[in-house]
Amino acid sequence: QVELVESGGGSVQAGGSLNLSCRSSRSTFSKDAMGWFRQAPGKEREFVAAISWESLSRYYGDSVKGRFTISRDNAKNTVYLNMNELKPEDTAVYYCAADTFIRTVGIDHTARFWGQGIQVTVSS
Repeated sequence: QVELVESGGGSVQAGGSLNLSCRSSRSTFSKDAMGWFRQAPGKEREFVAAISWESLSRYYGDSVKGRFTISRDNAKNTVYLNMNELKPEDTAVYYCAADTFIRTVGIDHTARFWGQGIQVTVSS
């Protein structure tokens, strides 16, 4: 699937910040719920954040709440993940995801459409 493309990953020191972007080429983007997930070495996939199409609903995983912010710009077909106060345990491959329903992404913690993922490494 080539409809979701992440960018902005890389390496950062603990306590620093990083901003991820995900550009969608889906014709339904303006009505899609969007989300971010991550998978760290030796760990299961973890829900990070989700946002409804009109940005009225936002969900965050417990481990990132208060540090990460999800946002979107429908005019640019892009969803963002602003990551602050990064910790080594935030190191993971981060995946952008899309679905028709915010409940699927934000509550069920899954999605129908996925990006290929982008590496985020936080060093101490």
